[in-house]
Amino acid sequence: MRPIEKIPLNQIDDSDDTFSINFMPDLHGLRSSILEIGLIQPVLLRKKSGGYQIICGFRRISVAKELGKSEIEARVFEEKEVDEFQLFSLSLRENLTTRGFNTVEKAIALEKLIHRFRIDSDTVIKTFLPLFSLEPNEKILNTFLSLAGMEDGIKDYVLNEEVSRSNIRKLANLTPEDRVAILLLISPLKLGENRLREILTFLEEISRKNQCQAKEIVQRADIQIILSQKEFTPSQKTERVKKVLMDLRYPTMAQLEEEFQKKRKDLNLSSSISLHHSPFFEGRELKVEFQFETMEEYRSILSALSALPGQEVFKQMVEKD
Repeated sequence: MRPIEKIPLNQIDDSDDTFSINFMPDLHGLRSSILEIGLIQPVLLRKKSGGYQIICGFRRISVAKELGKSEIEARVFEEKEVDEFQLFSLSLRENLTTRGFNTVEKAIALEKLIHRFRIDSDTVIKTFLPLFSLEPNEKILNTFLSLAGMEDGIKDYVLNEEVSRSNIRKLANLTPEDRVAILLLISPLKLGENRLREILTFLEEISRKNQCQAKEIVQRADIQIILSQKEFTPSQKTERVKKVLMDLRYPTMAQLEEEFQKKRKDLNLSSSISLHHSPFFEGRELKVEFQFETMEEYRSILSALSALPGQEVFKQMVEKD
């Protein structure tokens, strides 16, 4: 066991992120703990010319500086004593023991293993994915590597909204420009997994169909007006945005729906009578629903329904090609 030394904080280079995988660290609990009982676990440092490099303990050092401490307890490695990959592995295992990693931190760690430390994919899949409680396969590795390359705002969203791997892959298929634009759409909507998948799928299909960028769809005036309506709840905004996207994705069905609604309005039916077309206009049938409380209301509804065959609009709806 290495001896514990007291190292001046002003000699520690906290800008060197070689071994850092922190993303949105929650320092409140750590700060309270250090204030109450002091530092429990010494940090790990490596001697470098002119100071020290952090191996493990970025959060503890950050809090110590914030609290005005002048030094911190550390175990120190000599500069050439251990290679960087071994030190990074040591840092990973210590952090897993003391705090664990969030989804984005796992992505950052895997990206560093592949691209900074040049560890081959097979080794990362077999050794490090299980270490992070992830299934050891290439698809999972690629999903997390794609997340590591995304913009901080997207990473933040993925973490806070607990976005699934399948939706992370959908986000990965977008350009950085499109992701940034889409973030401005999905963030205020507070989408669940299924709704997010629907929105991303619509945007992908409309982009492909119309040969345009997703950001062009998101920036449409009708969508922006919906987002700006302060009186709408996130759920109401979501339904309205989804309707716009559905109309763009299925313009023929949107036209049929518009024509149907116009004809239904022309029938002047009372609010107690509902008239519905077949799902997605895939059949010819119509469905009538009604509700009543008294015999008088029932007779009135039957009278209104019996009068429908005499209306030209209703004939058109029933006898359509």
